[in-house]
Amino acid sequence: MNIFGILAQPLAYVLTGLYNVIGSYGLALIILTVIIKLLLYPLYKKQILSTAGMTELSGKMQAIQNKYKDDKEKMNEKISELYKEEGVNPMAGCLPMIVQMIVIMGLFQLLRYPLTYLTSEKMVFAIHESFLWINDLAQPDPWILPVLAGIATFISFWLSSQMGSMPGQAPNQSNAMMNVMKYGFPIMIVWLAKTYPAGLAWYWFISQFIQIFYNIRFAQIRRKLREESEAKMKKKKKKAARSM
Repeated sequence: MNIFGILAQPLAYVLTGLYNVIGSYGLALIILTVIIKLLLYPLYKKQILSTAGMTELSGKMQAIQNKYKDDKEKMNEKISELYKEEGVNPMAGCLPMIVQMIVIMGLFQLLRYPLTYLTSEKMVFAIHESFLWINDLAQPDPWILPVLAGIATFISFWLSSQMGSMPGQAPNQSNAMMNVMKYGFPIMIVWLAKTYPAGLAWYWFISQFIQIFYNIRFAQIRRKLREESEAKMKKKKKKAARSM
């Protein structure tokens, strides 16, 4: 059993417990997805704030790189000093992302191969229950759910790209990659959702639907941080002008 399978087993126990209380496999999947997204919210927030801090420093970092382009050691030293002065840790967003991916892949493993982890006889039949327009959650849904999952993914990625763009920022390789992900990944999700069990596609749709609201909230947080940063800079300029 791989690392994702190890995590899939306790998730299977939680899903079984939810089903025993609710009596609906589809609703149990929704509640499990909501629980996981809520538990991961602090990690999502930390990752976004770390990215925001790095974005705010991009101009200063570019100036340092241009000034010390012929002295790599001095350049790294000045960049480290900049991180320390601004209280930004460039690695702060990595651990949250790793934790998120491990949890998501564990759930992916559970929902793609449910009979491997859901061992009770009741759950063996439960995964084949119908839910809304879906006749069997263990079989692929041909169109409706895949399209919904693709749309939710596109909106989530679009909001992420809006947060990542800065006014007056020139297009670069990072923006090009974001555009590829924004348009290409939703198409891939539609294709995958047509081949995977509907329960897995249902999880992805609900997860991305919640992520849309997360991204809206994170955009508000980043806007507030930007306004505070701009106000602080104006205050410093006024103070410097008075002291001249």
